[in-house]
Amino acid sequence: MLSHSQEWLDSLLAQKGFSEHTFSAYKQDLETLDFFLTQSKISLNDIDEDYLLLFSAFLSKRGDSKRTIARRLSCIRQFFSWLFEEEYIKENPAELLDTPKIPLYLPEVLSLQEIQNLLSSPDLTTKLGKRDQAILHLLYASGLRVSELINVLPTDIDFQRGIIRVFGKGKKERLIPIHFLALKILTDYLQNTRSLFIKEGEKEDSNLFLNRSGKKLTRQAIWKLIKRYTIIAKIKGIVSPHTLRHSFATHLLEGGADLRTVQVLLGHSDLAATELYTHICQSKIQEIYEHAHPRCNPKD
Repeated sequence: MLSHSQEWLDSLLAQKGFSEHTFSAYKQDLETLDFFLTQSKISLNDIDEDYLLLFSAFLSKRGDSKRTIARRLSCIRQFFSWLFEEEYIKENPAELLDTPKIPLYLPEVLSLQEIQNLLSSPDLTTKLGKRDQAILHLLYASGLRVSELINVLPTDIDFQRGIIRVFGKGKKERLIPIHFLALKILTDYLQNTRSLFIKEGEKEDSNLFLNRSGKKLTRQAIWKLIKRYTIIAKIKGIVSPHTLRHSFATHLLEGGADLRTVQVLLGHSDLAATELYTHICQSKIQEIYEHAHPRCNPKD
């Protein structure tokens, strides 16, 4: 069984008075996750949003019904929330997991036009708009996890070399190149906008991106920010910070990047997590083929 899982189940039994049937179902859900992690050779501390996505795909491929999958993911979300509250883990990978709506097969990926619309949506006449533009460009230019983005320091960016230093899960360091346009926008933000968020007389926060009070942004704030600009850009469907990460990886592969390079850029310890994006590319190839091939679209 997973670490601390029995402790959590016992607490549920004591606090909520679960029936024997519900208790058994939750125990089975955790055993299913434990089986998946064992097969994937992933520890509980290493699981992140990508692996939760893979877990949902695993459940679907093995034939679990949508109702069962929703229940299992709901259980997992509650379990990780409890682990985080009890300080057994430093980050909650299921914090923004929306069980009824998450994709069961492939992650949502934005088209190039949708990316352009999203990146162009902030109002650049305001300090918030300029900050948000920098956030959106950096997310798409680097494929950062939202937990990595909110912890970036100005000193983590080497503007001369065009590289950002990121500390991912397990404090593992990786270096990610950033294209010229994103660097230009980040430079302008640092030189002309970031200081506007710092209140006079108060100690300056060291993080790159600050909120209205001059403090570090939260994961929830980034989520709400992207949701707001998704509406402005008139993009349908659910778009999250991870959608930009998915789009970053998929567009790189479609542009000719090799799988190992994308694995390094994303900070995946397991290539299986990165291989998910090859299925996205393959599905797009299939769609283009069926649309373009004359045998698939006979005119007669």
